[in-house]
Amino acid sequence: MGKKKQSQSVAQVENGFKVVQVNKKARYDYEIVEVFEAGIVLAGSEVKSIRGGEVNLKESYVKFKGDELFLVGCHISPYSHSRVDAHDPIRDKKLLMHRREIDKLIGKIQQKGLTIVPLRLYFKQGRCKVEIGLGRGKKLHDKRQDMKTREAVRDMARAMHGRG
Repeated sequence: MGKKKQSQSVAQVENGFKVVQVNKKARYDYEIVEVFEAGIVLAGSEVKSIRGGEVNLKESYVKFKGDELFLVGCHISPYSHSRVDAHDPIRDKKLLMHRREIDKLIGKIQQKGLTIVPLRLYFKQGRCKVEIGLGRGKKLHDKRQDMKTREAVRDMARAMHGRG
């Protein structure tokens, strides 16, 4: 008899959080100055899709509409077992934060060159949360410098591993 294959979970568990999606491109393109946690307003079928890993944060960003925050460009695929009139996959999703945090973000955004990008999407105590970062765009030479330091660390780890 063959062994049963254990199903691979889409999400990873980090510090008690079930991380569903990480936006690696955001950390590559932006120097993250400050990080915030926000709740997100979702339909039921969207939550089911996120639990299944059917979400993409790559081209998404956060913008203000009036005095509220919205996640724009986040693609959540329609849930396969939902009704025919499923949710719109790329609709703007409202983010939930305390008023003083939003006011702080508004003040920081008015500084030159700062923007808000989503970093991670995860579940915390059963609720879907998005980690957003206040970031400054990196120049090409900054990206090259980051790649050089990453490569140097990787080479040192290889050298240490080879000797040990």
